[in-house]
Amino acid sequence: MKLVVDLHTHTVASGHAYSTVMEMAEAAKEKGLKVLAITDHGPALPGGAHPFHFWNLRVVPKEIYGVRILRGVEANIVNSKGELDLEDELLETLDIVLAAFHPGCGYEDKGVVKNTKTMIAAMQNPNVRIVAHPGNPTFLVDAGEIIAAAKEFDVLIELNNSSLLPNTSRFGSCESCLSVATKAYKSGLDVVVSSDAHIATGVGNFNEAINLALKAGFTEERVLNSSVDKVLNFLKIKSPS
Repeated sequence: MKLVVDLHTHTVASGHAYSTVMEMAEAAKEKGLKVLAITDHGPALPGGAHPFHFWNLRVVPKEIYGVRILRGVEANIVNSKGELDLEDELLETLDIVLAAFHPGCGYEDKGVVKNTKTMIAAMQNPNVRIVAHPGNPTFLVDAGEIIAAAKEFDVLIELNNSSLLPNTSRFGSCESCLSVATKAYKSGLDVVVSSDAHIATGVGNFNEAINLALKAGFTEERVLNSSVDKVLNFLKIKSPS
């Protein structure tokens, strides 16, 4: 399975990541990627980027080292209403918005039923395009309900490579991620495979998530980021002239 886009990466602006935009773009070029999304953590996460950071993403070139750069955020779900830590007016300026649960951001685990309702509420925000690491065992959800909502609200779920690594902060994700992936495959919902890289050497590292996708039955055609055109169409971004 060949993937040409990485839609979930972090720079030093996230507070606990270790490479610059330039370093991430250079790594993307070396890996043969065509598009790289910079999706730093929103401000609710301790050390996360200030809202001014996201307003000022307009200064980041749309192409660096021949790699198309998407300006985005991994926004935090901050309460039981599914609200995010950046205002909609700001989110509307970005190319891509991921939404996710993270500890210490205002919403803590409230059990499968409540977690599921909260995630679905976040998915109803029209700016949200992808749910990041929904297999996180710290915030277990009903995968079937999440996938049904994803289809209803035109949102995709992510298979997160970082969640499957031995050094992950989301230890124990493999089983729940496989459950999410399998149900997504059976439902006909496509997925996104992302690195969640927090350092340049991790950009474009998809191996574990690809193996999980294949195990669930996915082919390259059912993974959004196997095609630049599919990604840009899904995000409603015009191709560069």
